Amino acid sequence: MIDWQYFPKSDEAPEIAHSVVAAFVEASGRIDSFAFELPSNEALAEVCGQLLEAGFEVETGKKKSQKILVPVLFGLNGRPEKSFEADAYHRQEQFVLEVEAGRAVVNNQFLKDLFQACMMHGVKYLGIAVRKKYRNSNDFERVIRFIDTLYASSRIRLPLQGILIIGY
Repeated sequence: MIDWQYFPKSDEAPEIAHSVVAAFVEASGRIDSFAFELPSNEALAEVCGQLLEAGFEVETGKKKSQKILVPVLFGLNGRPEKSFEADAYHRQEQFVLEVEAGRAVVNNQFLKDLFQACMMHGVKYLGIAVRKKYRNSNDFERVIRFIDTLYASSRIRLPLQGILIIGY
């Protein structure tokens, strides 16, 4: 079963977030972390078709031509000087999606995803999909608690309009 939480909790999730959730719901029988231990790229591959239908560009491999690059800094003549990779990106809706597996919490990958999304040009929304079961941990619940604390505190203001966390 797919669970999700949108932040800030005071806002309704936008339609594009519902499209992302629908992709995971459709693939839930193939990616459920209680039944499968898929690497993140395999989980992404299972939702790829639905994401493409929703208008996302999706990473399809490790070659440079298969990666999705989102600019961060612009240099001479307006050319991108620094970019970060994203698993999927919807340019029109300004939504970037990262799909994580085992290292989402253990290696704090979700924090790197958050930082990079905050730096990306043309990104208003971030989606992070994490496993609900990884070893003896529910990574989804741990990420939710962290993001909830981030929004409850007034110490940091994020440049994003919203964050979607999906547990698969």
